[in-house]
Amino acid sequence: MFNGLDFYNLSDLFSEEEKMITQTVRQFVSEQFMPVVAGHHRSGTFPMDIIPRLGDMGALGVTIPEEYGGPGLSYFIYGLVMRELERGDSGLRSFASVQGSLVMFPIYRYGSEEQKRRWLPPLAAGEKIGCFGLTEPDFGSNPGGMLTRAKKTAGGWLLNGSKMWITNGSIADVAVVWAQTDDGVQGFLVEKDFTGFSAKAIEGKFSLRASITAELSFSDCFVPEENRLPGVKGLRGPLSCLNEARYGIAWGVTGAAMACYDEALNYARERIQFDKPIAAFQLTQHKLVEMVSEITKAQTLVYQLGRMKDTGRAQHFHVSLAKRNNVAMALEVARSARTILAANGISDEYQTIRHMLNLESVLTYEGTHEIHTLIIGQEITGESAFK
Repeated sequence: MFNGLDFYNLSDLFSEEEKMITQTVRQFVSEQFMPVVAGHHRSGTFPMDIIPRLGDMGALGVTIPEEYGGPGLSYFIYGLVMRELERGDSGLRSFASVQGSLVMFPIYRYGSEEQKRRWLPPLAAGEKIGCFGLTEPDFGSNPGGMLTRAKKTAGGWLLNGSKMWITNGSIADVAVVWAQTDDGVQGFLVEKDFTGFSAKAIEGKFSLRASITAELSFSDCFVPEENRLPGVKGLRGPLSCLNEARYGIAWGVTGAAMACYDEALNYARERIQFDKPIAAFQLTQHKLVEMVSEITKAQTLVYQLGRMKDTGRAQHFHVSLAKRNNVAMALEVARSARTILAANGISDEYQTIRHMLNLESVLTYEGTHEIHTLIIGQEITGESAFK
């Protein structure tokens, strides 16, 4: 029987390197992460000991060149890695996505040579942890309204304000923080021991529990001039980082959907009701067929997007379409899989409920479903509906 995780045999189009890396990450997640994730989900913690192992595997900063400590691989491979990590948990993919797309990418793209040499190798190895500070308590979808400000002073900048919902925030060694200045929005590398900087973990989450989320606060926090990212000014900087992260999310959630579908299919084959497996009932088959149909479409979407990104043809609205479609798809797959599992579907003995809860957050972060709708709408109509 064919389980449908690659219903159109799209992996036939992969290179041998792409197949090998996919298998390596899949085995890593199955053997080293899956045995511990339920415990971390229950306790609201992240498995810190797995971070250097992610570094050893090359999963942190996949596209960063070798001269700066990264493996220097393609965006297509980066997508495959994100997919396999999120088959384990959105929190695992989020850690790698933030580290690579939101911290290492801006340092590589906009940082000084000294900043690259200092930060990128230890971040790639998992020896240092980074976070990305853009979202604020009152400004999420409208980053241009941010209130955090950096004021020029002797030898550097004084930073005041706060950032909210920051993945890795309270465990980070360095925060890439975006702030308003008299010369537009600029980025700063705020180190954890800087006076006036504090990070407080956010408690009480029902989603992304196996992930660290924090609020960052800055009170006359002095940031030396050498810690300012010199290569960009304006919202173009943070938005380009978000585009990198959204690309990884579009891939990652296909992994979450695949995990839920696979669990539901196996359960349906084994669960006996009315003297036959529930997989033999028409309504159950309909649910499974809808799942495999949507997963296959989502896989095709990101596979083409990955090839376009590697050839420089992918635009931000292409990424928005993939993020918007695939996250909504994955959430619906998780919900449908939960119904097949019935009462067992709310127990963390099974992974579907964990993915379902996580995907509620993924639907919101890195641009809500509605924001991506407007991004695509503006591109196809030529009219902006943001104001």
